[in-house]
Amino acid sequence: MAKTSAQTTDPEKAVGRTDLSVYDISWYKPGPRWKIILWFLVNSVTLNTYLPIPIAIKRFILKLFGAKLGVGVVIKPAVNIKYPWFLRVGNHVWIGEQVWIDNLSEVVIGDHSCLSQGALILTGNHNYRRSTFDLTSQPITIDDGVWIGAKAVVCPGVRCHSHSVLAVNSVATRSLEEYGIYQGNPAVWVRKRDIAA
Repeated sequence: MAKTSAQTTDPEKAVGRTDLSVYDISWYKPGPRWKIILWFLVNSVTLNTYLPIPIAIKRFILKLFGAKLGVGVVIKPAVNIKYPWFLRVGNHVWIGEQVWIDNLSEVVIGDHSCLSQGALILTGNHNYRRSTFDLTSQPITIDDGVWIGAKAVVCPGVRCHSHSVLAVNSVATRSLEEYGIYQGNPAVWVRKRDIAA
């Protein structure tokens, strides 16, 4: 007697398969096509480059494309920002070399925060439970005084509360408590951050 699909011993057939041929993001509209293309070109020659572009010009261009920036924002070379119109940055923020802000949805960065070199702020993901591998996106908030270490990753929907620290190469999959130091993949609380006056 033939086995039904529920009785099959093939684990791939029993649990389903991904079908990228039906992947569809037509619902996602981050802005007019002309604006996205123009930003891609401008970004590649002004922000995502090692050319010695003055920081004041980088700030001006980001604001021109809709970013909300406070005073004293420092932007190092080779920074990549997906959509500046989804970016809000407070005062005296440092954005380090090769930082990638992949903001499919809003990213808010509070005053006196530091994103060290190679950090990834990642608002997008995929629903791996669906065969269509649907795109998902959740905003990220980085509160005042937060330090995101070099090559650390902040995942979609995470909030880094006031003065928390995400250590080098760590991955924040859940929100960080204020003044907490987190390390690892996934990042876990290590100790409290004490700041001398």
